[in-house]
Amino acid sequence: MKIRRTPGEVAFDTANALLLLLFCAAVAIPLMNVIAGSLSSNEAIIHSEVSLWPVGFNLHNYDFVIRNAVFWRSFGVTIQIVLIGTAINMALTILTSYPLSKGWLGGRKAILLFIIFTMIFQAPMVPMYILIKSLGLLNSIWSLIIPGALSAFNMMLCITFMRSIPEELFEAARVDGMSEYNIVWRIVAPLSMPINVTLILFYAVGHWNNYLGPLLYITDRELQPLQLYLYKLISQFDMDSAGGQSILELSTAVTPQGLQMATIVIATLPIIIVYPFLQKHFIKGALLGSVKE
Repeated sequence: MKIRRTPGEVAFDTANALLLLLFCAAVAIPLMNVIAGSLSSNEAIIHSEVSLWPVGFNLHNYDFVIRNAVFWRSFGVTIQIVLIGTAINMALTILTSYPLSKGWLGGRKAILLFIIFTMIFQAPMVPMYILIKSLGLLNSIWSLIIPGALSAFNMMLCITFMRSIPEELFEAARVDGMSEYNIVWRIVAPLSMPINVTLILFYAVGHWNNYLGPLLYITDRELQPLQLYLYKLISQFDMDSAGGQSILELSTAVTPQGLQMATIVIATLPIIIVYPFLQKHFIKGALLGSVKE
């Protein structure tokens, strides 16, 4: 049966659709311009002839990025940070969320208030830098992992989701002699897969896009992650970021702008490739974890 809608509902839906199209265009147009510039010739880029489509199609920029050892070194550091950091994030989030989702935990409300306090009031930059330095974590990937090992916001989402799991499952597991740790890893973690995938995406994207942390704590070029490499490539275009070649040497094959655009595209591809496979779980987990029973 077709549901009749009032003129006000039709106007509201139309306005929403137009607004969403406007937001999509605001995101898509700059991205298309970067992709087009990365595939365009030097002359087209220098004379600002590139808009949304490549002009003088060529793959010289991508060929140079693929052969740039400095880029892949930073790429590998970022992959390492994402894998190790996300694994630690998820382990701490699950182990913290499970007991805090149970009413039998003594002092649960006080602990939650303390954690929520950290969401509102965060450590200033200078004291945080002094703490990282005093712990000997400067120029180490751990300086980018340990300070954000547990996200209070993500933990609250996980707690809300775990409260929706029937308590009878846990009681039956205890009757069968399972310990609380076995319950967490054999029952809670598999049943929480939708919210787990959502949090994995949150944590992984956060590590991938982390720029301020490396800028403050990493000075060793061998340990600079991808976002810090992109910053130096775009703002300074030094010889190290260019793979040891000077701008004069590069000008015969690529332009700094084209090289920057190609590097941005390649650095963004992993997240774009992974997201479609996680989208179903991401939407389901975000919705279930956002509703309090």
